[in-house]
Order: sequence, then structure tokens, then C-alpha cells
Amino acid sequence: MSGTSLNLVSAEQVDPARRRSLHYFNVFRLILAALFLVIGSPFHLGEEAPVWYWSTAAAWIAIILLLGFPDAEKRLTFNSLVGFQIICDIVALTLIMWSSGGFRSNMSVLLMIVLAGAGLVGEGMMVLFFAALATVCVLTENLWRVYFVIDVNPSRAGVDFFQVGMTCITFFCIAIIARMLALRARANARLAMERGAALVKQEAVNARIIRDMRDGVIVLSRGGVVRLSNPSACALLGFESIEGRVLTDLDPQFASCMDDIRQDYQLLRLGQGRRLLRCRTVDAASGEAEGDILLYLTELEDIQRNMQQSKLVALGRLTASMAHEIRNPLAAVIQAAELMREEKRTNVQERLIRIINDNSRRIESMIRDILALGRREQTLPEALQLAPFVAELFEARGLASAEARAVFTAAIDPQLTLGVDRTHLHQILDNLLINAHRYCSGKPGAVQVSAEMIADGQVRLHVRDDGQGIQEANLAHLFEPFFTTHAKGTGLGLYIARELAEANNITLEYIADGPGAHFVLTGRSQP
Repeated sequence: MSGTSLNLVSAEQVDPARRRSLHYFNVFRLILAALFLVIGSPFHLGEEAPVWYWSTAAAWIAIILLLGFPDAEKRLTFNSLVGFQIICDIVALTLIMWSSGGFRSNMSVLLMIVLAGAGLVGEGMMVLFFAALATVCVLTENLWRVYFVIDVNPSRAGVDFFQVGMTCITFFCIAIIARMLALRARANARLAMERGAALVKQEAVNARIIRDMRDGVIVLSRGGVVRLSNPSACALLGFESIEGRVLTDLDPQFASCMDDIRQDYQLLRLGQGRRLLRCRTVDAASGEAEGDILLYLTELEDIQRNMQQSKLVALGRLTASMAHEIRNPLAAVIQAAELMREEKRTNVQERLIRIINDNSRRIESMIRDILALGRREQTLPEALQLAPFVAELFEARGLASAEARAVFTAAIDPQLTLGVDRTHLHQILDNLLINAHRYCSGKPGAVQVSAEMIADGQVRLHVRDDGQGIQEANLAHLFEPFFTTHAKGTGLGLYIARELAEANNITLEYIADGPGAHFVLTGRSQP
């Protein structure tokens, strides 16, 4: 009993597409049965057995009407209802065929249509059962006509059976093809419904995102009429609602935004509050087709205030760090100067003078680095040839001795260039080479500088050494200001190097891929 109940399909579980198909099939079935009642006599249908013909047609209409009520599906399951209807159709058409002259009445064509409909609304192997039932009914009718009807021409019996056989094969083909097409159509319909539901969810998410955006978004027609806008756009312009209004009526300065689509940002004071807004206009449609226009509005004053606040916070931290870092060498200078006043021995004075000079140079280096931050935005980029530039740096670092020069090696294509400010690159590489020389083994070729061209005109400049590299615990603080593992370091070298690199649209990163340290500069070959 439990196994049978699993095969029952309740009304709630039926695919809506199957129910619609059955509804249309019932309409076709009702029209077909009614036509047999109306046109039976003019077309000489049912002449061999009129009583059976009219009784079958009337009973068929009655069954169709009874099984078409909603109560029929409630009393039977959907699959049972479909099966009973198809069986009634096959039996009714077989009786009409028998009473109208047999196979030559062409009722088998209507059986094919019924089997095609069964493939659309049927389920599983039942479709093949319907084709088999139609085959049995047609073969039985033809056998009965051959053996029990006296006036049948025996010479045509073989021809009739050949046609009947081909028709029965066609029954199975139509049933199978119709079933496959129905499954494909239902899968496509199910996929369309799933994608439609996903699209509705995505549209709701997009609408929520646009509604909650701090930037203003306005959708315009080509005539400048506002089609859609988010609440931020209305708030920035100082209006409760702007949809349906002409944009230039809200503020004539919008005309400059409409003149040139896909232009850069413009700074305009717009709306009732005359806020300073950054405006950008783009085509909403992709390709060459003209569509709506998107206008993005960003309040620049808030951005500037936030940036200024961030700069003040960073400046406060930098000042506090500088005060702490300068205090140590300054205390050493003061203490050495006091000792010099009391000390009379020459050798001790020389040592104190050396302490004063070392700490003074440390303070001077720190101040020079801070001044370099102030010149961060003052870039004069050029297509700098890397090979001679790096060679000059090596010569400057190897002035002390030939052994010091031999530590540095380069492998750079003479034609390779990098779009960068010369002074900034000098300071960046100088910091990287100082660190590399400080931690390398000191052997010839211990510090290697190489460059390569990558895709889209990008150039990578590598600085490697054969030292012990950077400990994993220090990687997170590598580019932080005043972080150093060297006793005499200021901790600003790598921080300044990355700041100057970013000012030139170049990235500076550390790659942990070897025993030594490996820094990479990535930028464009042309400024």
C-alpha cells in the first residue's frame, strides 16, 4: 500500500505546464467528439454500424465532460486521470473506425494525434503503454474485418496489414518523440522559471544597493528627462522628487554634463544647496545603440573633509612617532656635548664627536625622508632607461672600493624603460639597495637587479639579495613607518619608497620566494 501511494501524484505536485497541456488537450478532444456528431452523416461516417457510431460519439462527449471537472482530479490522481482519458480516446476512435469502414477511414491519423497529446501530458512508461494499446486495437479491428466480414477482398488483405503495421510503428515513434519533446520543453520551462526567479532576486538586490548608495544615480532619457533616480540624488540636489522633470530645469549647469557623454568628471555646484558635486555622464546602453543616460553625482566636499581628517590623523601619528624617534639621538647628542665640556682627553673627545656626528646624521636622514613625503605629489614622470640609470646607482654605491662595486650585478635590456620620476626612482632604488647591501652576504653578485617586460606595456624591476630574507612575523609591518630591525635604521626607508612608488602609479611589493629578500616594482614603460 505504501509503495502504491508513492506513485500517486497529488494536484499540488503536478507541473503547471502539464496541467495547462491537459486543459488544451481536453478542449481539442471535446471539439473532435462534437465534430463526429455534427459531420458524421455528411461524411458517411458510421454507415456500417450507425447505432454503435452515434452511441460511441455521445458517450465520448459525456466522458470528456465528466472527466473535465475539477472533482475528477481530486477523486483520481492526475496521472490516473490522464491515463483513463487517453484509454477512452483510443477505444472511442477504434469503435468509430470499426463502424466507419475500418482502417481505410483514416481514423488512425486521429489516433496519432491522440498519442502525440499523450506524450505531452503522460508520465514515464505510460506513453509506450498507450502506443501499445492503440496498436492492439487497430490490429484487432483489422483482423476482425479480415476474418468476419464476408465482403472483404482477400487480395487486399496483405496490403492492409502492411499499412497497418507501418501505422503501428508510427504510433510508437510519435509517442516517444512527443515524450522527449515534452521533457525538453518542461526542462526549458523549469530553467526559465529558475532564471526568472534569480533575475527578480538580482533586481531586488540591485535596487536595494542603488537605493542605499551614498552617491547619486540618475537615469535620463536622450531628451534630458529624469526617468529614475535614487534617494541620494534627490538629497544632493535638494529636491524631494526629480523623476519626470527635465534635468536642466532643475539646474541649467547640468547642460555641460549632457554635452559630451563618456567624459571625465566635472566639478559643479548644483541644486538648491549649491553643493560641490563631482558629475560623470555615461551611456546606459552598450554598443552603438542609443539608450538612456546615466549620471553619477558624488559630493566632493564630504570626500575632501574625510581626506583632510585622515591626513590630520596620519599627521598626528607621524608627528608623535617622529618626536619619539628624534628624542633618542637628540638625547645622545646633548649628553655627548655635556661630556665634551668636562672631558679633557683627546681620544675621548674624538669618540664623543663621532657620537654627535652619527646621531646628527640620523636626525638629518629622518628629516630628509619626511621632506620627501611632502614632495610626493610633485612628480615629473619620463620614460627612464633603466640600464644606464641602475648602472649609475651601482657606481655611486661602489665608490669606496672595487669589492663594494662587485656586490651589485644587473641584467636589464638596454631598451627597457619605465615611466617614473627620476628623483623618485633614485630614492626608491637607493633605499632598496641600502637594505639589500646591509643584509646580503657581501660576496660578488650578492645583490641582483633585473627587469622584464610583461603584458600590456607593464615593466617589472626586481631587486634581490642572498641574505636570510625577512622573517614571516615582520612581513605585516614591513612598510609601516618607523618599523626597523636595524639598530641605526630610521624605519622610514621602505615606507617612503612605497609612497613615492604610488605617487608614480607604480606598485612596490615584497615576494617571499627565496632564501633572500625580493622586492618588485611594477609600472608602465611609458608615463
